[in-house]
Amino acid sequence: MLRLTWVQPEDLLGHELRQATLDGREPSAIAARWRAAGGGEAPLRAGASPEPASRYLRQLAKDLLDELADLPSKLAETEPTDLARIKALCSNWPTESAGSRAAGAATRSSAAPGEPSARSCGQSCRLGGSRPEESGTPPARAGAPTPPSLRAIVPPGVVRVGAGGTLPAPVSALTPYSTTTQARLEAAWLGRAAGCLLGKPVEKLPLEGIRQLAKSTGNWPLNTYFTAKGVPAELLSAHPWNRRSANNSLAENIDGMPEDDDLNYPLLNLLLLQRHGRHFTPTDVAGLWLSELPAGRTFTAERIAYRNLLLGLEPPRTARHRNPFREWIGALIRADVHGWTNPGDPAAAAEQAHRDATLTHTANGVYAAMFTAATIAQAATGTHDIHACLRTGLTVIPPHSRLARAIRQAVQLAEEHADFDTVVDELHATHAATHHWVHAVPNTALIAAALTHANGDFTGSICRAVSGGWDTDSNGATAGSIAALLTGTPAALPDRWTTPLKNRLATSIGDFNGIGFDTLAHLTHREASRP
Repeated sequence: MLRLTWVQPEDLLGHELRQATLDGREPSAIAARWRAAGGGEAPLRAGASPEPASRYLRQLAKDLLDELADLPSKLAETEPTDLARIKALCSNWPTESAGSRAAGAATRSSAAPGEPSARSCGQSCRLGGSRPEESGTPPARAGAPTPPSLRAIVPPGVVRVGAGGTLPAPVSALTPYSTTTQARLEAAWLGRAAGCLLGKPVEKLPLEGIRQLAKSTGNWPLNTYFTAKGVPAELLSAHPWNRRSANNSLAENIDGMPEDDDLNYPLLNLLLLQRHGRHFTPTDVAGLWLSELPAGRTFTAERIAYRNLLLGLEPPRTARHRNPFREWIGALIRADVHGWTNPGDPAAAAEQAHRDATLTHTANGVYAAMFTAATIAQAATGTHDIHACLRTGLTVIPPHSRLARAIRQAVQLAEEHADFDTVVDELHATHAATHHWVHAVPNTALIAAALTHANGDFTGSICRAVSGGWDTDSNGATAGSIAALLTGTPAALPDRWTTPLKNRLATSIGDFNGIGFDTLAHLTHREASRP
């Protein structure tokens, strides 16, 4: 029996009831009708329930999904999806200084004045001082300078750079010759892959299972790829590895980077820019998906939008029609290329991410992509530390949105607690009962907390992001992309993370299968250099 995941109406209804509550609707009457008719809860971990519903329940689920969509939201004013309304709520929306785009395009083919060349950037490229130990052990926090809180946007006239001081410019003022290097982009691709690969075998596992598996092999605090060697059989029986990843993402069997949607989407967006340029539309994204993205490689909101396209719906309705996953993490994992190709221009990165995201997502699902793209755009220049980059990310999302509040709380926790397990426990206590494990709000908050607590260190960032649970491979990928950008060069990434990748990426997207990360960096750099 084929049970197609993430599209069966009877499986969507339970997710929509939860999402409706989160986005300010009142679904209790509809929930009562569903349960009275014999409808069940949403599948906890999988995308489909074990058995199909009756014809009556399936039709009822479709009707109730439509009724839920018609309910008014009390959060509509503070959490819009329309870009103009988002920008109106963002009083610190970043602005590009005069001539930045044109000047940047003219200089992106080479390093900016004073920036190391593509392969000569050693440890000095790391912001905020010398490179931390590769062990991933949390840096000493007692007596260390406390990262500035994200509870308030940085005051005008101040940008924090490392632990050593400030620059006399607001976050919104960009360097006229903002640029990035091919080496920095290669590091970002490698970092994204390594962070994703670290999280793949423990995706869908509960937090306690992740901790026990790592501890059983002496890999706690998490410091390298997971292994099955030495794990007690009874522990593996209680917490089995992700079945799709166990044969290609444990330390003993990694042979290049296996296919994953967290890498497929950056490849798609690279194709998007190659074919349509910076001014692509959501319709361009839709057309590219239909021609290049196998439907079986889509999940959650992306699969719903794909189905909606085949039904003849157009963006942005594709994001809303019977789509309870519209605030999940899918748009966030597509955001990297928008940041990589707009170094020093977080506004442009956020706007590109918005056009991409609105094919599949709304409100906080879109904000997560915009936040990530803007953070990456700021990191891509190599002139700001992680704390300034995260502050910049907050300037492009509505300050009173659920996502903004969650990020600020997560960063505050990371600043206050030396033990990251305590940070994670607090985040789970806040979000686990109300959010699905793939929802954008808790996952984005965890990424921000991991990067803050690790002070942007690569090993520390990906290990904290994955050890925090939830969508482990996606969180590791995004944290790895950002932290690797800050290193400036692949040579700064520890060999234990990059050597197993063998400079080879598997994918079903276009002609990219088997491509090297150095080649991807070249192609990405070329798109970053285009006006």
